[in-house]
Amino acid sequence: MLISTTFDLAGYDVTATLGEVFGLTVRSRNIGAGCIAGFRSIAGGEIPEFTKLLVQSRNEAMARMVTEAQARGANAVIGMRFDGGAFGQWSEICAYGTAVWVEPQTDYAKRQHEAVQAHGQMPHQSTYGVKVSEWEAGSGAGRPPGT
Repeated sequence: MLISTTFDLAGYDVTATLGEVFGLTVRSRNIGAGCIAGFRSIAGGEIPEFTKLLVQSRNEAMARMVTEAQARGANAVIGMRFDGGAFGQWSEICAYGTAVWVEPQTDYAKRQHEAVQAHGQMPHQSTYGVKVSEWEAGSGAGRPPGT
């Protein structure tokens, strides 16, 4: 899936517009991270616990947007944006864009398209996934009891 924040893809022709697609997630921060973040906010600076939560939320929202685009038969999303908000202890992240079908026209775009077809993503892209957790896999520190 090619994803671009621009409304076209260099070297590609958009041959079909398949409509808007969205990926949404609402996440709650855990009590432990909230307390640690509260102490960090006294001194100022970045709050890594919340940064991590937002990165995971964006990842999950992207995965849901891509899944919706694939269900429509798209091979690209253009005009991709994020929107976010917070209400109480929850943060909401929405990834959205326009699902399209593109055809590579230049030699570079054709090689790029072949790489995406072979590997499912651009070489530099992260794999987007749903069901991410703010608890590190395999880490016992800071995890809730019984997990």
